[in-house]
Amino acid sequence: MRYFMRLAYRGAPFHGWQSQPGEVTVQETLEKALSTVLRREMKIVGAGRTDTSVNARMMIAHFDVDSPLEDPQKLVRAINSLVGKDIAVYEIYEVEPDKHARFDATSRTYHYYAMSEKSPFFHQLCWKAPAGLDYDKMNEAAQLLLTTHDFTSFAKLHTDAKTNICKVTHACWHQIPGTDGWVFVITADRFLRNMVRAVVGTLVEVGRGKMSVEEFQAVIDRRDRCAAGTSMPGHALYLWEVTY
Repeated sequence: MRYFMRLAYRGAPFHGWQSQPGEVTVQETLEKALSTVLRREMKIVGAGRTDTSVNARMMIAHFDVDSPLEDPQKLVRAINSLVGKDIAVYEIYEVEPDKHARFDATSRTYHYYAMSEKSPFFHQLCWKAPAGLDYDKMNEAAQLLLTTHDFTSFAKLHTDAKTNICKVTHACWHQIPGTDGWVFVITADRFLRNMVRAVVGTLVEVGRGKMSVEEFQAVIDRRDRCAAGTSMPGHALYLWEVTY
């Protein structure tokens, strides 16, 4: 029997999603809680692998059991009592035995939050942006991502990715109503490691006037990570939605 788990987490306390020796990760924390409650060693597979300090408003993971769960919501409550305040499991539900949390996902959406005004409430969850960024130019450059296929310029080097081909279907900065804040929303069929943070960092170079829209296109065409901008801080990035 296969079950999907819908959850969210704040990334700051964790060394990313994926289990790593000697590090506290979201996957490891959930597996320990699930193993404790079900009294057997449990493994889970997530829809993605968020990096250190990256948040998830919505993550989907799957796990297998030998027989049907008597009360999935009781399991939700039990896991939540063990994983601490920075992880919240919302739902556990049965799916087809061959449905895969990662490989069956058709799209993923990330949000990156930026705010110019100093805030005592959001400083740990948003990037403190400099005043005067040209978001119109940044959006003009972002539209070039919709016709890009090879994202090597925005990919972390020396990973196990077999291809750097992605299909981006949405990429746009939106102003948050009633604030000086902006959110970059990007949707694609898949993302490479560090891709969104590198894209945002390069768009910020356009917004600062240090790179033209034409130069942004040239960065894409070079397929060279060294040509792109810096990788942005992870605390302002959120895995926002996963669709199947």
